[in-house]
Amino acid sequence: MTEFTKLTADGPIRHLMLDAPQRRNALNLPMLREIAEAVRTVAADDEARALVVSGAGKAFCAGADLNTMFGDIDRRPAEIREDLKRVYASFLGIKDLTIPTIAAVGGVAVGAGVNIALACDIVIAGPRAKFALTFAEIGLHPGGGSSWFLTRSMGTGRAMCALLGAEVLDAGQAYETGLATRLADDPLAEATSLARLYARRDPALVRDLKRAVQMSQAADLDTVLEFESWAQASAVTKSRFQEYMADFLR
Repeated sequence: MTEFTKLTADGPIRHLMLDAPQRRNALNLPMLREIAEAVRTVAADDEARALVVSGAGKAFCAGADLNTMFGDIDRRPAEIREDLKRVYASFLGIKDLTIPTIAAVGGVAVGAGVNIALACDIVIAGPRAKFALTFAEIGLHPGGGSSWFLTRSMGTGRAMCALLGAEVLDAGQAYETGLATRLADDPLAEATSLARLYARRDPALVRDLKRAVQMSQAADLDTVLEFESWAQASAVTKSRFQEYMADFLR
C-alpha cells in the first residue's frame, strides 16, 4: 500500500502522481521508496506504453525534505554521499524507462522536483509552473543530475547562470530556455493527450527512437547513423510500415 504516491492505469497509459499535497509533495524517504517501486512496476509492465508524472495539489514537487535528507550532518561525507546516491536512484529510474515519459508540471518544482520533471522525456508546463533552481541559495551543491539535465536542456552558459543565480523560472522562461518542452493551460490533460498518441506507436519503434535520441546527446554522427540504419531496416519489416507502403503505392 502506498501512502505518498499513486500509480494508476488508464488503458496503456500509466499515471504516477506524487500525492502529499499537504507538504507540496516534498520528498521524504518513504515517498522516494514508493517512487522507486512505482518505476520498477512500470518497467516490468508489458502493457504500459507511456507514463505521465504529476503532482497532487498546487505543487509539482517542493524538492527534498531537507531534515529527512540532511538532518544528521555529523556523519562522514562518504556516508552522506552513499545515502544521496540512493536518493538519486529512487527517481532517476524514470530516465531509463523505454516508454515515453511526460511530466505534467502544474505548480512549483524545486530542486529535486525539477530533476524528477527533467528525468522525463517531455516536460509540459502550466501557467502556474515554476522551476526553482535554488540549491546555491541555501549553500547546497546541485545534485540528483541537476547540472547534467540543465546543461543538456539550456546549454552550458545558461545552466551555469541559472544555478549560480539560484534562479526561479516561470513557465514562459522555462520554455524559452528549453527546460520545458511545451506550455499548456492544463498540463495534465496535454500530457495525457500526448501519452495516448505515443501509446499507439509500435513499442519497439518507440524504444529504438528513444535510444537514438539519447545516444545523439553524446555520440558522433557515424555512430548514430549505424544505429538508425539498423533500427530503420528493422522497422521496414513491420506490418505497420508495409501497410503504409501498400496504401501509398496503390
